[in-house]
Amino acid sequence: MHRTWNHARICGRSEGELSSVDSPNSMAKRHYVTTPIYYVNSVPHVGHALTMMCCDVEKRYRELLGEDPYFLTGTDENGLKVMTAAQEAGEDPMAFVDRISETFRVCADLLNVDYDVFFRTTSDQHRKAAQALFERIRDNGYIFQDKYEGWYDISAETFVKESEIVDGKSPDGNEVTWVEEENWFFKLSAFEKPLLDKIESEPDWLLPHTRKNEVVSFIKQGLRDICITRANPGWGIPVPGDETKVIYVWFDALINYLAATGWPDAGWEELWPADVHWMAKEIFTRFHATLWPAMLMAAELPLPKAVVAHGWFVFRDGKMSKSRGNVIAAEELVKYYQEMAGCAHDLAVDVVRWSLIRSFPFEGDTDYSKFEVANLYNSELVNDFGNALNRGLSMAHKFADGVVPDAPIDSEMIAAIEKAKTDYTVYMDGHRLSDAAGAALDLVRALNKYVDDKAPWAMAKNEDPALPSVIRTMLFVCRASEGMLRPVIPAACDAVARQLNLEPLTKWSDIGTEASLPVGTKLNQPEPIFPRLDKKIMEQLKQGDAPAEQPKAEKPVKKDKQKFEPPAEIEFPDFMKVNLKVARVIEAEPVEGSDKLMKLQVKIGDESRQIVAGIKKVYAPEDLIGRQVVVVYNLKPAKLMGIESQGMVLAADDADGNAILLQPDKEAPEGSSVH
Repeated sequence: MHRTWNHARICGRSEGELSSVDSPNSMAKRHYVTTPIYYVNSVPHVGHALTMMCCDVEKRYRELLGEDPYFLTGTDENGLKVMTAAQEAGEDPMAFVDRISETFRVCADLLNVDYDVFFRTTSDQHRKAAQALFERIRDNGYIFQDKYEGWYDISAETFVKESEIVDGKSPDGNEVTWVEEENWFFKLSAFEKPLLDKIESEPDWLLPHTRKNEVVSFIKQGLRDICITRANPGWGIPVPGDETKVIYVWFDALINYLAATGWPDAGWEELWPADVHWMAKEIFTRFHATLWPAMLMAAELPLPKAVVAHGWFVFRDGKMSKSRGNVIAAEELVKYYQEMAGCAHDLAVDVVRWSLIRSFPFEGDTDYSKFEVANLYNSELVNDFGNALNRGLSMAHKFADGVVPDAPIDSEMIAAIEKAKTDYTVYMDGHRLSDAAGAALDLVRALNKYVDDKAPWAMAKNEDPALPSVIRTMLFVCRASEGMLRPVIPAACDAVARQLNLEPLTKWSDIGTEASLPVGTKLNQPEPIFPRLDKKIMEQLKQGDAPAEQPKAEKPVKKDKQKFEPPAEIEFPDFMKVNLKVARVIEAEPVEGSDKLMKLQVKIGDESRQIVAGIKKVYAPEDLIGRQVVVVYNLKPAKLMGIESQGMVLAADDADGNAILLQPDKEAPEGSSVH
């Protein structure tokens, strides 16, 4: 549920005063995070969604810590380009921005982004704050009138130096127009030294440090006074006292962060200064790291505590952009994982959330494609996270009657949890979100290794008295992982809590405490959270040829069971063509719509494979996980009910014709040859 101010705050067009900030501690400074407000010249894609996710994860983490954070996103709507685009579309400008702005809100809501305010620069509050800040800076002597003669890039809404013109175009490759106007100027040149002093005294104010160095270089080249108004075209915020002009869109747009606090009215200090401005790198150096702090200095207002610029999602043909036709919409990815992987909607949303944060380009740029997302999905969400939960719960049902045992927790894994929490905190404080998620994932991987090392199935066979301790430890780490992964994949973590039959873990201080997993808790049955994408789909994605829909299950044709006839004699070389190996079952789930098929994920040496076996009638998933089996390793892959099977599990028949799985008489190394 989004906590918002009134309709005027959200939609930006209703009359009336804004309500006060809803905070349980009326004057306590709240942790305030912002995305840039998105320019309404095109619909959102995953590049926009990335910055929303950065703020959302940071907000959810702060809530885990017990804080009361506040999160702003919204749209920038006052540019000349917006009016031109509306005219070309044959729309009224306000109707045009209403329509495009809504697509950004829909994108945020789709991805379960928990913003507190969706702010629009066409709101009465923004107009009021922008004009008040303009007047304040002018009264302080930093705004003056002069004549502007020079080039203007309408597409980028940017004034361009003569020295930056290349082949008649701006540095961004856009057409430029010569402008001669009487305008108002901001004395940016006065803030060269104050900005450099600020950067030097606070090394982590601008992040990452590589981009901070770009800012320093830009400032040292010399800052010039800049034109901050344009002739009034009938769209934009009029200059106070001079309605023949409107405030330049970048000067106007940056003020939104302050306007959304209620400034200049009382109570704005509850939010300001912003704790973190998040954005992509292209608007960092010139605007958020130079112009905006200079404006605040000129107005004698506090500066944001941190300004962080992430890199781009890129492809072989460069940056994601609508003109290149390589844009990926978040809605498209969510739909894909619902249809192709069979995820529930909220879990398909979590797949996209995870992919954005794990692909997060903090310093450089990052490849982002459907294949990259699928690779993260199968390797991290299915193999690591899903496998750990499924194994823990299945073995608890198999070896501990489905309850949390009253046994000590292994100190080795308590230490692993504490290390993961420490690493996570360091990364979050440094805004390295992918690394923070990675720290939580490392804990999951440590759990999987712990299970492999302890081999609960062997402990059960040997009646090892330490087995209850191992089972409780496995569940304990699953519970800790639920808490740590919650800021990134909240729906999946809710599913974990439901399977553990516990309330969601929502306090950082509770993670890794014995109270978080009460002894005697009756566990629910394990249910796979993230179904695996099969090998064929992965290959198609890798080749850029994603199938339009999930391969449909082939309707089985019922046949009379034929009496088994022993095959004719074979020669020894024929037998040697069959490669039999020992495998261990690491995941098991029934095939939906089938009375007898079970889908297994098995480990054969260092390799993982998917095998479909007709053993559902006699084996439950929890009976299979951890068990060693014998498989035909070199059998050509085949499809059963549309699911690829990459081998065959060997079984005998009992008196009723039901399967009895073959397994080694004692534990054998996984991948061992059977001969």
